[in-house]
Amino acid sequence: MSKQVQVHGALLLVALIYGSNYSIAKEVMPAYVGPYGLIVIRVVSAALFFGIFSRLVVKEKIVGRADNVRAILCGITGIAVNQLCFFGGLNLTAPINAALLMVITPVIVLLFSAMLLKERVGKAKVSGIILACGGAFLLIYTSRGAGATGNRWGDLLIILNATAYGMYLVLVKPLMQKYHAITVVSRAFAVGAVIVIPFGWSQVVAPAYTSFPAAIWAAIGFMVFGVTIIAYLFNSWALRYANASVVGAYIYLQPVLAILIAVAFGKDVFTLQKGLYALVIFAGVYLVSRTRQPEARKVEVEV
Repeated sequence: MSKQVQVHGALLLVALIYGSNYSIAKEVMPAYVGPYGLIVIRVVSAALFFGIFSRLVVKEKIVGRADNVRAILCGITGIAVNQLCFFGGLNLTAPINAALLMVITPVIVLLFSAMLLKERVGKAKVSGIILACGGAFLLIYTSRGAGATGNRWGDLLIILNATAYGMYLVLVKPLMQKYHAITVVSRAFAVGAVIVIPFGWSQVVAPAYTSFPAAIWAAIGFMVFGVTIIAYLFNSWALRYANASVVGAYIYLQPVLAILIAVAFGKDVFTLQKGLYALVIFAGVYLVSRTRQPEARKVEVEV
């Protein structure tokens, strides 16, 4: 098998894993484990895995006060706030709403890059920001009433999740250029684990785990090992060989797969109205992304 086929296979698998997560997570929460309990299970498991991997394999430390403070901020924004808002929002809203709203992450990255890194924002980018935010607003505004499958508060939490993750991507960039990715991620997950435990510990100890059917255990295992660990490792490996345009194409495939999976398994309904709002959001994100630097396009949509 050629390297090119392997790269496309890895990126497709990552997109499929992330796309599946929206519907699979809804199978577990809140009927079996609360959303914040799932966060604790996922984040603590990832912190232990990446911490051990970093200590035994990478053997690198983050040094200096400035870098350590930045790493802590990465853990707060990219892990704690990101995960608390994502699972809290997904618990309330529909999978399709969550998948579509997460697409605006590159727009959030651009806004924070302009504010914190003084990146120039041209007319095309401004138009893209307006379009994407307009589509997101319409999707949230219509998430009410008996015929709606979404939830306004859940949608707003997903927006906060995308905002926190966008800030994380801007904060983490200098660290990724200076240290091994595993070093940075292990520190971020360690910080995130300390923060999320108080929020979700009561939901971790509440369920009767011995009564869980095998399908629920498989879903929890998928979220812990598939979404957090395997997807990250596959994505990191593929980024070494794939160019920005290829990675970007698979990033935008994630919400498409999420929609198809949610509809196929009866977890949500894709209406013409949502389709129109999706086109507006995608058009805005396209205008933002097509004029950005190649390094900035290598953005993984973490869920």
